[in-house]
Amino acid sequence: MKSKYSLFKNFFYVVDGAKELVKEMAFKIELCCFLIATVLLYFFPYPFWAKMIMFAFLFLPLLAEAINTAIEKTIDLITTEYHILAKHAKDIAAFG
Repeated sequence: MKSKYSLFKNFFYVVDGAKELVKEMAFKIELCCFLIATVLLYFFPYPFWAKMIMFAFLFLPLLAEAINTAIEKTIDLITTEYHILAKHAKDIAAFG
C-alpha cells in the first residue's frame, strides 16, 4: 500500500507554512531578535553545550508564535464574525 505522504511533499508543506508564518509581523520581529541573539551567542565565551542550550531556549518563542498563528488562523477559518469565545481563544493563544 502506497503512503499518501512523501518526504518531498512534506518538505514543501513545511516551506509553504514558513512562507505564511513570515507574513506575520510578530513573527518577523521575533525572528529578527532570534537572529541577532544567535549571532551574539557565537561570541560568548561559553562551552559549546551551553551555547546549544541557550540556542534552544532562543528558539522557543519562534515555536510559540507558530502555534499561536496556527490557532488564530484556525479561529479565523471557523468564524468571520466577532464572537467573545473566539476573542478569548485568540487572547489565550497570544499569551502562550
